[in-house]
Amino acid sequence: MSFWRLWRAWLLHSFSQLLLLPLLSLSPKQAEAHPQCLDYKPPFQPQEPLVFCKEYAKFGCCDLDRDSQISQQFYQIMDYFDHSGYMACGKYIRSIMCQECSPYAAHLYDAEDANTPMRELPGLCRGYCNDFWHQCRYSLSLLTNDNITSIIEEDREKFCDYLELKDTEYCYPNVLSSDELNANLGNVQADTKGCVQLCLQEIANGLRNPVAMIHADDGTHRFFVAEQLGYVWVYLPNGSRVDRPFLNLTKAVLTSPWAGDERGFLCIALHPKFSVVKKAYVYYSVSVKKQEIIRISEFTLSDSDMNMLDHSSERTLLEVVEPASNHNGGQLLFGLDGYLYIFIGDGGRAGDPFGQFGNSQNKSTLLGKVLRIDVDNNDNSVPYTIPSDNPFVGDKDARPEVYAYGVRNMWRCSIDRGDPITGKGRGRMFCGDVGQNKFEEVDLIEKGGNYGWRAKEGFSCYDNKLCLNSSLDDILPIFAYPHKLGKSVTGGYIYRGCEMPNLNGLYIFGDFMSGRLMSLKENPDSGKWDYTEICMGKDKTCRFPKLINSYYKYIISFGEDEAGELYFLATGVPSAAARRGVVYKIVDPSRRAPPGKCSNKPAPVQIKGKLIHFYPKEEFVINKKPTTTAAPKIKATTKPILIATQAKARPTRKLPTVKPPVNPTQKPKPNPLTPKPRKAIPKLQIPTPKPTFRPVTTNPATLRRQQTLAVTVRPPLGPTTTVRLGYLTTLRGKSSQTPAPSHTTRPPTTPRRATTPNMVHPSTKMPHIPSNIHPDWAPSVTTPRPVYWTPAFKPTSKTQQPNYTIPKSEQKPQEATEGKSDHLEDNPRKRGRGKGRKRGKGGRRRSRTGQVRLVSADNRSDRGRVEIFIKGEWGTVCDDLFNLKAAAVVCRQLGFPTVIRVAKRAELGPGSNDVSIFLDDVECEGTERTLLHCKRSKLGKHNCSHEEDVGVVCGYEESAVE
Repeated sequence: MSFWRLWRAWLLHSFSQLLLLPLLSLSPKQAEAHPQCLDYKPPFQPQEPLVFCKEYAKFGCCDLDRDSQISQQFYQIMDYFDHSGYMACGKYIRSIMCQECSPYAAHLYDAEDANTPMRELPGLCRGYCNDFWHQCRYSLSLLTNDNITSIIEEDREKFCDYLELKDTEYCYPNVLSSDELNANLGNVQADTKGCVQLCLQEIANGLRNPVAMIHADDGTHRFFVAEQLGYVWVYLPNGSRVDRPFLNLTKAVLTSPWAGDERGFLCIALHPKFSVVKKAYVYYSVSVKKQEIIRISEFTLSDSDMNMLDHSSERTLLEVVEPASNHNGGQLLFGLDGYLYIFIGDGGRAGDPFGQFGNSQNKSTLLGKVLRIDVDNNDNSVPYTIPSDNPFVGDKDARPEVYAYGVRNMWRCSIDRGDPITGKGRGRMFCGDVGQNKFEEVDLIEKGGNYGWRAKEGFSCYDNKLCLNSSLDDILPIFAYPHKLGKSVTGGYIYRGCEMPNLNGLYIFGDFMSGRLMSLKENPDSGKWDYTEICMGKDKTCRFPKLINSYYKYIISFGEDEAGELYFLATGVPSAAARRGVVYKIVDPSRRAPPGKCSNKPAPVQIKGKLIHFYPKEEFVINKKPTTTAAPKIKATTKPILIATQAKARPTRKLPTVKPPVNPTQKPKPNPLTPKPRKAIPKLQIPTPKPTFRPVTTNPATLRRQQTLAVTVRPPLGPTTTVRLGYLTTLRGKSSQTPAPSHTTRPPTTPRRATTPNMVHPSTKMPHIPSNIHPDWAPSVTTPRPVYWTPAFKPTSKTQQPNYTIPKSEQKPQEATEGKSDHLEDNPRKRGRGKGRKRGKGGRRRSRTGQVRLVSADNRSDRGRVEIFIKGEWGTVCDDLFNLKAAAVVCRQLGFPTVIRVAKRAELGPGSNDVSIFLDDVECEGTERTLLHCKRSKLGKHNCSHEEDVGVVCGYEESAVE
């Protein structure tokens, strides 16, 4: 990075920002496709092929487990039908249920926006809905808990007003045939000019010129961010920062508040066996007797704090005198061979004017070189040794540390992890080398290689005399770009992470001056690298939880986390004194990895001091004005009336812009309006109509209703068939008053799943043909409404509620588990008959062992951190294995019939340090009386911190009618 170049950019900051707005923000209009699942995340390719919803086996929103659940629910519903009913309605019901697996599930369910209610059933196209109404309208009550079905079944217009999605492109089944929505589905999206559309997630902010980001590779998934001023900070996987620095060299580091000063703390590298060796290496500028020096030092980890280096342990490995204040280089990294690589600039000024050929071509100096040294086993000897295979060992005219030469000012290098499956590319070393006047370049570093400076700049000659020297034998860059695209390259990484499979093998880098993000992809046939620019996705493209589509323009560095996910560090003001630095995670919104594939459980980190929680400053795209179609509103009165709402027009979007500078003194504030992603709630019970008669019991396998009144229809699952009205079988219940008729075989399409034992079964009462059916439709009606099919009225609310029903707990208390040290807590004391509960001081009821409460900052009773009362005190519960069934136990104890969602990672607030952690690895069936009766770890035994405290949001399935 050239000082004068940066200074000129700073003086013209406002003007240059205006010029760069089209570069970073604007892109030609692209398709409005936005694949999204019900968990508000991108679709994926299942790890195992789906068996039931096969049409979404290659790309969609269901894995094999969810596919199996849908299949089981389908066959439970089809138990209400005889053979002809199965043939006529099976295809409709299957298609509707499988839309949860569609890559456009969020659109079909109106779930693009976490702030709006989600539809209980996917939105259908009008024509398809009409067909569904003609054939199987009485089956709607089997698919939904909404009482409105009993009112709209006989009215086709109201029926389809309820089910229709007004957007004709996204409604089912049109969404399957739209060329615009299905073109390149699942691939990285690009605009008409080929610019790749990616999004970002803000990870850290308030940094002063963040120059490096590294990880320890020790299982903790911590990452470390270095500031040019001389601080290194520790961040935990949840985004919080340890309040005490990992390293503080601010008193020794030479830098200034000048915009564009290249001196300072420039890099840090941890030993590849850091968990054992516990050493760190740093690269920074110092002033010794008014002479500027580059210092490479070694530090040892503190014995008392795993998040701090021992500042008294510094040992200087190498010092290099700098002739000028620029071109300091500044990269340290360990190769796969275990050696430490050091990248040093050519000494500064313009054109490497030192000596006859310049420093870079002079192998007797360390300036303008890539060095390789061995720092192992040096505790009681020299600071480092020379690897025996270094290319110039034994050359009297060369320094033995030199590994490669002819570099100008390499800024940010990385090691390729290799393809996760084949390992191809593993160990390659990529570097960005800042150019002089015309070109910036990206190089692959090879042992003994000459990279041409000052003879060449990029692919072109800089010093014509040296350039024509036949002995130059230089290695050309894999890519070079002119200064009209950018004037200071920042080297990046080959993406090898797990979460975004589309980006595998893509080298992503940037430019400090222009703020341009770029990528290279190796052509396997030619070996050449193809260039593609990266643009920020439009609002619709990046409309996912926590994602943004703008960033600060000065791209300083790139980094990887322990899992291989990719980040870049940028600032709004290139000064070591300005807190404008932000760490961004690069996100591909077009495809994610299958659920569970990339999961990891970080090893515990012992914290001394306090944690500073992270609050993003940038507005999430999902918080901007919603673009979803409004769900139909149902007004609850003494006589329910269907109100069909008109579709809301999808407003136009403002394009993303470069993030403007903010007040450096502004304190990060939490954004209470930011919704947390709402997970799709699995249907644990099949909704069944409430009969007005006393049900009878028969064998589910042998019960089928007597057939009457044959008519001819065209069943969706087969050829034209003669079926009889009334194939929808009757409810089965608990009695034995009626003998079972003969069995009717149901033709299965996939192997039948076991039905739920608690399912209410049909009985054998006769249905009737409703008298109010329009005569024009009478011949094609195949699901007449039975006389008993009169559901008990349930009041409905203005917003659709989640369809998770808490199972009733068993009346017989479970016996205590023997052999556990916490058996007293497993057996809450029984109350004496007629004595009531004992009261404490002041007449307040005493808390009972196993009692739970929800603790929240705003004192809301329906949501908060879960705390449980044991041994006279309250304690928290870890979120490991805690799911909706465990949440059902909590909500039922508190008097709530419905679970809305589970909040993990202390989303609803962590417990204080003086609060104990009682339970971990809680697994419930949903019927237990307390969490103590669930499968769990031993009381007080856990492997978590308060940053993993679980929370629960409860609710009411039904709203009272006033």
